[in-house]
Amino acid sequence: MKNSVSFAAAIRIYTERRSLKWRRNLARLEETRAKMISKETAEHYIWGQACDGWHLVKNAELSVIQERMPTGTSETRHYHSTARQFFFVLSGTATIEINGRREVLHTHEGLEVPPETPHQMFNESSQAVEFLVVSQPASHGDRVLVENDKT
Repeated sequence: MKNSVSFAAAIRIYTERRSLKWRRNLARLEETRAKMISKETAEHYIWGQACDGWHLVKNAELSVIQERMPTGTSETRHYHSTARQFFFVLSGTATIEINGRREVLHTHEGLEVPPETPHQMFNESSQAVEFLVVSQPASHGDRVLVENDKT
């Protein structure tokens, strides 16, 4: 009889440990599972002169941010030491200065900015502009400000 109780206890302990291992594995799976994200559910922040940003993907390897710039706003001229960025206009018209050259991006147009390349985004249009900024690796903490030339 004593052996059957020990056997039952052993089965219970084994079952509990398997259950705990299963729950841990499920938690790990949940962390890596694809997640739906939208502007409404993403982490929001305000930057510059009343501009908005939404973190759609935020990790060390990749950053995808949707940003909105009202008319007449701009970001600070800067570059990134390691991050490569791609800007893609969702709506409106954006002007980006890259290496002293200005490019106008219309809806559904984009521009890649290599690392260590000074750039600055402007909204010189009469309507707000919304765009995606894709950075690889993530650009947080990688930004170096550049003084504007006074020539």
